[in-house]
Amino acid sequence: MTGSEVPPSFRLAYVPGVMPTKWVRIWNERLPEVPLTLVPVPAAEAFGALRDGGGSGADAGFVRLPVDGADLSAIPLYTETTVVVVPKDHAVAAVDEVSLADLADDIVLRPLDDTLTWQTPPGRPAKERPATTADAVELVAAGVGLLIVPQSLARLHHRRDLTYRPVPDAPESRVALSWPQEETTDLVEHLIGIVRGRTVNSTRGRPLPERSAPGAKAAKAKDKAKDKRPDKVSQARRKPAPGRGAGGKGGKSGGTGGAKRGKPRRRP
Repeated sequence: MTGSEVPPSFRLAYVPGVMPTKWVRIWNERLPEVPLTLVPVPAAEAFGALRDGGGSGADAGFVRLPVDGADLSAIPLYTETTVVVVPKDHAVAAVDEVSLADLADDIVLRPLDDTLTWQTPPGRPAKERPATTADAVELVAAGVGLLIVPQSLARLHHRRDLTYRPVPDAPESRVALSWPQEETTDLVEHLIGIVRGRTVNSTRGRPLPERSAPGAKAAKAKDKAKDKRPDKVSQARRKPAPGRGAGGKGGKSGGTGGAKRGKPRRRP
């Protein structure tokens, strides 16, 4: 795709827990002529959606690292706090944070869509692994075990009967913007600038086309016309007032310019 070819829309994938609201808002402000379509995808399917691209996939996406191939580019954005989800009446709920060693005697659920990379899984394993994080949360609520996830997922699956606490020594999840390396289009460059915090006038990347707000051209033309109009105040200062100065009223030199004012007196 060349820089002059603008697709009808830009498809942006995002995995559960990621909130792209801020970036979408900035995109809509800067490129209102290019609709942005959000595509929610499970974490395990995110990279497949990027490779599918213009088909049923996405042009770029917010994913969790690491990417699963050299054909995908990625820009790390932020690292999430890892937490353990527990019932509100669990002992963990009474402390501010816990370590993995504190969970050694608990059953720790590991869903098949687990986003954390473990060298040695913590706690005691469950007999079966839940299919999804949502299923694991239901099991925590049922008292089957605990669940360790990025904080955004704990918030996403929030329940009133559950709470969560940070686990500082657990693996962390990093969120990144990713896209196919060979498909670094102008629009992808603009999205990169947005997530990196570049201003609209940044010289890095490809510049955005200059646009005027509605009514801006009319207002500008009105201002120009106003500038061309004579300055009435200045003209008034340059022009002598009637009846004053040389010649006075009637234009005669030495006339009655100094005549008294007021009502004429009546003759008896």
